[in-house]
Amino acid sequence: MSRIPRPEVDLPRPQPLGGVDKRRLRAAAAALTALTALAATGLVAGPAAAAAPYAGPCALERTAAHHSEGLDSWHSGYPRPTKPLNAVMVFLSFPDWEPTTTPEELTADYFPATSRFFERASYGKFRLVPHPQREWIEMPHDSTSYAIKRDWNAAHRSAYLRDALKVADAHTDFSKYDVVYFVADPEAPGVDSDATKVVNFDRPMRADGTDIRRIVTVFEQHPPDRNVLAHETGHVFDLPDLYHRPADGEGDWDTYVGDWDVMGSQFGLAPDFFGWHKWKLGWLEPRQVACVTRAGDTRLTLEPLSTARRSAGAPFGAGGGTKLAVVRTGPSSAIALEARGGGGNDDATCTQGVLAYRVRNDSSSGGGPVQVIDSHPFTEACYGDSVYPPLADAPIQAGESFTVPGEKVRVEVEDRTASGAWTVKVTTG
Repeated sequence: MSRIPRPEVDLPRPQPLGGVDKRRLRAAAAALTALTALAATGLVAGPAAAAAPYAGPCALERTAAHHSEGLDSWHSGYPRPTKPLNAVMVFLSFPDWEPTTTPEELTADYFPATSRFFERASYGKFRLVPHPQREWIEMPHDSTSYAIKRDWNAAHRSAYLRDALKVADAHTDFSKYDVVYFVADPEAPGVDSDATKVVNFDRPMRADGTDIRRIVTVFEQHPPDRNVLAHETGHVFDLPDLYHRPADGEGDWDTYVGDWDVMGSQFGLAPDFFGWHKWKLGWLEPRQVACVTRAGDTRLTLEPLSTARRSAGAPFGAGGGTKLAVVRTGPSSAIALEARGGGGNDDATCTQGVLAYRVRNDSSSGGGPVQVIDSHPFTEACYGDSVYPPLADAPIQAGESFTVPGEKVRVEVEDRTASGAWTVKVTTG
């Protein structure tokens, strides 16, 4: 299976449902050159950020960067995953191929696994509810006519989405759904699994009286890459790509975060979301985030990020302990600390300890908004299983200390409690 991630794309709005307006098609084509410059900033036009749900000096401010890691506010153009959200799965076939799989089989490739991933990651605060359609809907043109591939020509992609929305609208009430998945027949001759990604529109599509701001286009093989739908759905919730695309397209993509967040790699051994992302999405309570502001020594106890506690009336609870510690290091940057254990979504991890990473609010998706700091820069671990062994042993172990390069921040893991939490001393200044 391919380990190469797929970035999002931003496109002008495809032709609205109904007839094809040639003047609009010409205008959209003329806009493609300008669109290239706009793609790095995400949605060209969109709702303003909502009122700030976060507070404190360690909450980096939102910037214009695409999927900014600033979390002092929530971008209201994205659904917020703090309640059940409904996702429709539309299955698209093509005239040049008779499907050999069924919608039920393809649904089972992704659910309930993806819903369970989010339920564990959110400590039960968020539930992704799938609504798979039962029949194939045939596209008007052969699969090969859309020239589907990884770095897809924008005109061909727009044509695909325009046709898909048109044929799906007769079968789908889009007003009922928060998330839209267009799942193509994986065995059709023109389908390329590397083309799976989220497509953002500079202006939303309108269907059934509702705005459609982004669509997840799924072209995965059967069975698909592990956790691929969790990764793509993360974009729907304003999370960035955390991998690093080499300038020539060759080389290692996982040098920024390795295994440590599904937004870096769907193949990671420890793919649970970073604590920073859980804070951003509203899954951590303010009391679970320790903001280190004073110079000198600060001692705290970090519960493993994946540890959940069952409680009355809910399947999971994050517990009352601290999950994330943050040291603000500048107007646009912070150092985050969290304990990574071997439970929940991280049950395949081969190392444990306190993970340190740098967060920047002014780096766009794919540009290194999060970078894991390697506390063992001369060794590696989990060779053959890890997506990037040099970062597989990045966590700081009990009895070890580490100074963050370029910062006056020193982290010492003093001990581990009987419950599995880590006691940590952070020294700043």
